Amino acid sequence: MGKLIIDAHSHLWLKQDTWVDGKRILSLKNGRSIFMDEEVQMLPPFMVDGQNTAEVFLSNMNYAQVGAAVVVQEVIDGCQNEYLADVQRRYPDRFFCMGMAWNVEEAEAVVAAGLRGIAFPGHRIHEPLLTLMPVFKLMEERGMVLSMCLADDEAQVAQMAEVIQECPRLKVAIGHFGMPTTASFRQQVLLAREGEHVRIESGGITWLYNPEFYPFPTAVRRIREAADWVGMERLMWGSDYPRTITAITYRMSYDFIEKSAELTEAEKALFLGGNARSFYGFDRLPDLPYIKNMSE
Repeated sequence: MGKLIIDAHSHLWLKQDTWVDGKRILSLKNGRSIFMDEEVQMLPPFMVDGQNTAEVFLSNMNYAQVGAAVVVQEVIDGCQNEYLADVQRRYPDRFFCMGMAWNVEEAEAVVAAGLRGIAFPGHRIHEPLLTLMPVFKLMEERGMVLSMCLADDEAQVAQMAEVIQECPRLKVAIGHFGMPTTASFRQQVLLAREGEHVRIESGGITWLYNPEFYPFPTAVRRIREAADWVGMERLMWGSDYPRTITAITYRMSYDFIEKSAELTEAEKALFLGGNARSFYGFDRLPDLPYIKNMSE
């Protein structure tokens, strides 16, 4: 077995076709989408059909030597429960797929479909998080994982702390690395101290520091700070694939960490895969040897 790398934050969809806050989101061709009524490059241009499929992602994962990936959901992509349930059935050792649900009935359907967690884009939720407590309780009972991306909002962070206290056996992954470019960063990271099953994952960190660009030295410093606050064993790498690879390659979304002198080799091993393997329960990972590029 080569190096162990697991992506704790990624996205898949067959087609984006939804509305958010009255604004249109729709897949186009050549990697473009209408996003909040504006045409943007949502995917790399070689994804010509607008589909962001498991097979294309697996090709990227195999090339970058990423053994497995957690697939979360976002309202901007529309509900992908049906497609992700199919992905989970076909690739159980490579993907940990999460559903979307907003009440107990929908959460039960997610469980029945074989999805292994539920993802909430908290930064897009206008109601208090505590209104979802029945769903969180059900997830705790069924042994599911909660993925939660929080707004830069002290009240929402405090509500999340209450959820963690009320559901002590619920596994919780806080996304977007606690929004390190905002004032709530430390508060969000410190949620990992609220319960033994709470982790912080770095999905989107290269997007947050895109103006700085590769090799993202400030992002590395934020990872170092978070490790000093809560311990490296509570932190996990995530890419936010595929949106982030319009600017960088998939391998670049983690190799800036591998090449950094700010972290020890043991810390890198935990952050890039060891922590996610134990947290999500990946136990049968492929051996992915390095394949030399023709241009090397």
